[in-house]
Amino acid sequence: MRSVLVANPKGGAGKTTLATNLSGYFAGKGLAVTVCDLDRQQSSLRWMAFRNPELPPISGYYAGSQLVASLPKEPDWVIVDAPAGLQGYKLNDYLRAADKVLIPLVPSVFDMAATEDFLNSIRSEIRARRQSVGIVAMRVDPRTRAAAMLEEFLQHFDIPIVAYLRNTQTYVNVAAAGATVFDPPRARHRRDVEQWQPILDWLHEE
Repeated sequence: MRSVLVANPKGGAGKTTLATNLSGYFAGKGLAVTVCDLDRQQSSLRWMAFRNPELPPISGYYAGSQLVASLPKEPDWVIVDAPAGLQGYKLNDYLRAADKVLIPLVPSVFDMAATEDFLNSIRSEIRARRQSVGIVAMRVDPRTRAAAMLEEFLQHFDIPIVAYLRNTQTYVNVAAAGATVFDPPRARHRRDVEQWQPILDWLHEE
C-alpha cells in the first residue's frame, strides 16, 4: 500500500479536487483505491455517492479524528483527504505515515498567508525526506504574475511546485457526476489530463 496525504489548512484550496481526481486516475489503471476522508463535511464521500457504478470502482470511508492506525493496508493506493485546519500531533502522525504529501495552493495573498505556518511545520517535521512533499498550484497559469508571486513565496520553504492546474469549470462539471478528468470520455479532458502528468510522475518517484 502507498498513501498520499492531500492537505492544506485553508478551506477551498482544492484538496478534494486533488484527492478525487487522483483516486480516479489510479482506479482507471485497474488498481485498488481507497479514499480516507478526514473532513467532517465528507466532500469526497459525497462525491463518491454520485459516481456511476459503471466507472472504475473507488472505495472510501470517513475516518473522522481517528489516527493513522486506521489506514487500510489492502488497497494499492490510499488517498487521504485532510480537513482544513489539520495541525499539531494529528498532522505530524499523518505526515509520518504518508509516502507522499500534496499541498494544493492558490496563488493569492490570503491563501499564501494562511499556509505559511503550515508549510514551516511540514518543513520541520519531514526535513529528512523533503522530496516527498510537493505543491500543486491551483487555478493558475504558470505564465502569469500570480504564478511568479507564488514561486517567489515558496523559495523560503524549499518545497517544489510539482504542477500547475488551470482555472477551469471542468473539475466542477466532472465532480457533479462523481467523475474525474481521467474517466471517459478522456478526449474531452485532454488538456487537463496533460497538466496532471508531472504530478503522476512525481508520485511514482521513490
